[in-house]
Amino acid sequence: QVDLVESGGGLVQAGGSLRLSCVASGSIGSINAMGWYRQTPGKQRELVAGIIRGGSTKFADSVRGRFTISWDHAESTVYLEMNSLKPEDTAVYYCKAEYMSVQESWGQGTQVTVSS
Repeated sequence: QVDLVESGGGLVQAGGSLRLSCVASGSIGSINAMGWYRQTPGKQRELVAGIIRGGSTKFADSVRGRFTISWDHAESTVYLEMNSLKPEDTAVYYCKAEYMSVQESWGQGTQVTVSS
């Protein structure tokens, strides 16, 4: 089992930056990939950025070039660095871990609000 705890959300003005953190605990050695997703009311949860254990990353088109994802294996923490934030980035951001090939764990979510 893998447990995730996110932090770092908050209120920021458009053009500003935030860094989200996701700390994993439990069977961390079995984690193959981690990702950040976001969700707004009435919409499906969407992938923002993902990273695999080998370091390859992927990003949603809407955030590519503005967001960076990184994985500190020593600290069992995945970071989402968000720059040039826009009001449309406002959402609840969730961290997800994929482990033991078919298992998934989700964090509780952290609110990001970007004011115009």
